[in-house]
Amino acid sequence: MLEPIYKILPEAAYEAAKRAGRYLGSADDARDGFIHLSAANQVETTLAGHFAGQAGLLLVALDPDLLGPELKWEPSRGGALFPHLYGPLDLATVVGVKKLELGDDGRHVLPEGGSQ
Repeated sequence: MLEPIYKILPEAAYEAAKRAGRYLGSADDARDGFIHLSAANQVETTLAGHFAGQAGLLLVALDPDLLGPELKWEPSRGGALFPHLYGPLDLATVVGVKKLELGDDGRHVLPEGGSQ
C-alpha cells in the first residue's frame, strides 16, 4: 500500500456512511464536484484552515490503491497537489479511523502515529 491519504469528517457523517457503506461527501464536496482529501503532510493545514475549533471530528485513513481511477491529484493551494475523489468514497478503502481531540489552545491534536 502507498502512504495513506485522509478524509476529515464529523463522527455523525462517518456513522451515516457506515450504515450506507459509502460516503457521498460534504456540502463543500458536492459544491466542488469531488470529495476533498489530504495527504499526510496536508492534514494539519487542512484542519486549521477548514475545521478550526470543531469538535467531534475523525481522521479517516484511506488506501489510495483501492480508490481507483476516480482519485486524482490536482493543484490547489499555492500549486500543491491535493487528492480529490470523483465519486463516492467506498468504506472498504478505509484502513484506520482516529478521533481528533481539541487541545487547550483550540487546535486539533493529531493522534500518535497519525497522519505524519
